[in-house]
Amino acid sequence: MAAVLPSLNDLPRQNASHVKNRWGDVVRQVQQSGSVAVTNHSTVEMVLLTAATYNQLVEDAQALKAREQSVLDELGRRFDARLGVLQQPDAAAKVGKLFAAKGKLEQRPKAGDTF
Repeated sequence: MAAVLPSLNDLPRQNASHVKNRWGDVVRQVQQSGSVAVTNHSTVEMVLLTAATYNQLVEDAQALKAREQSVLDELGRRFDARLGVLQQPDAAAKVGKLFAAKGKLEQRPKAGDTF
């Protein structure tokens, strides 16, 4: 299940000096809010988050990678099947016959039962 996280702009912010000097307070804030943006000169440089949130992000990323690999494997199987058809002994003759037809069909195309 995908982790629902706020956007970077919606995170509570702490400047780097405050994080350094008041680490315990920052840890409590992270545990309360889930994450805190750490800024340096008003620019967000990093985000602190709980270990549970980090683990969820890692699991989500691994699940996405597995799903992408599954899709790629299926596309590879489909490609191999189509390539196998083109590598059959009579494939060249069929393609030659198709080009020789010059756009003329042997049979009238059937548009479907509703036409």
